[in-house]
Parts: sequence; structure tokens; C-alpha cells
Amino acid sequence: MRLDKFLKLSRVIKRRSVANDACDNEHVEVNGKTARASYGVKVGDVIKITFGEKTVSMRVLDVKETVSKADASSLYEIIEN
Repeated sequence: MRLDKFLKLSRVIKRRSVANDACDNEHVEVNGKTARASYGVKVGDVIKITFGEKTVSMRVLDVKETVSKADASSLYEIIEN
């Protein structure tokens, strides 16, 4: 699954276009490297997102094509806030 789609489905970023812009502006890293929106997310990847002064790191636990709002947080675990 594409990185921008994963960020939207997991409800980390509200809209896919915003997730795409974050990737384009180098605010998203996967496994320590700047990632493009087209990166293929896999279980075990560590995603680091910078929101202004705040940085959030998370580990991907599951990759699903559809997920309910209640189950969205089960796709990842927060490592560092």
C-alpha cells in the first residue's frame, strides 16, 4: 500500500492530499530515509512524521485496504512522541 494512503487510512493525517504534500516536502521518513508518497508500506516499517516542532515515530503493525475508524489505531504503534 502507498505511504500516503496508509497515513490517511490509519487516520494519522486527515486527507490523502495532505499526506502527499507532507511526503513531497520531506516531512516523512521511513526507516530513517526520506520517503516519497509512492513508497510501499510493509509491516515492521518505522515511520517518522514531523509536524512543525513536533515529531511522531510509529511502527507499522498491519496493512489493510479498508479499516473502520475504531480500528484505525490498530494499524500502528506509537514509538516516540
